[in-house]
Amino acid sequence: MRYVYVKKNSKKRHPKIVMFSTISLVIGTLTLLWAFYPIAIYQIGNMLALRKDVSPLPPSVLASSLQKGLKVYNEESAPYYSSYLKDFTQVADWFPKKPQTLSRKGKVTEYRVSIPRLGINEAKVVVGGEDLAKTLVQYGDRVMPGEIGNATILGHSTLPQLYKDDDYKSIFTYLPTIERGDKIKININNFSYEYVVYDMFVVDPDEVWVLDEKADESVISLITCVPPGTYWKRLVVKAKLIKL
Repeated sequence: MRYVYVKKNSKKRHPKIVMFSTISLVIGTLTLLWAFYPIAIYQIGNMLALRKDVSPLPPSVLASSLQKGLKVYNEESAPYYSSYLKDFTQVADWFPKKPQTLSRKGKVTEYRVSIPRLGINEAKVVVGGEDLAKTLVQYGDRVMPGEIGNATILGHSTLPQLYKDDDYKSIFTYLPTIERGDKIKININNFSYEYVVYDMFVVDPDEVWVLDEKADESVISLITCVPPGTYWKRLVVKAKLIKL
């Protein structure tokens, strides 16, 4: 006698369960795209910039450091990945190898900076400050704007989707869009100074030479974290005082 085994049809999944699973998958995928697409766009923009020099100014010898900024996805970046959206508002965490020091306390405690390209008007800069959630911060005070040397200004950034024009935690979010030739205005001690952007490049957090105050002319350095929404690298924008 021959026997035939017939497998019973498995019970179909309830339509509501299928729908819930599908919706969860779609939401999860969209959330990942929402968080990571600014990084991808930033990286693509950097790669295009390396292949095509659109600046009318001669390229800086420091421009090669942009190459380092393109390696944020390599194995060295792994330790930072888990803190992708960390709120990096404390200045002490930006350049751990070189804590800021104040040499002339009390002489100038704050001033204002305006960057038309970024829509920043009279933003407050605290000299030697620590909390980037409340203001921009000048790193140290050995050189002030208008003086010979390099004055460094730090500003927080975040994902473009979270940008708010009245929030210091996102004030430098669009700093990567600045261009050579753009103007930066500083009002300090009732004096106004105008700077012009001449260079921009990316460095690692341990490359503290960007904080060096020495320079042959009056220079300011604007620094924020990149790619957007991370703190893996530091974008440095250099500007020099316009001779009046």
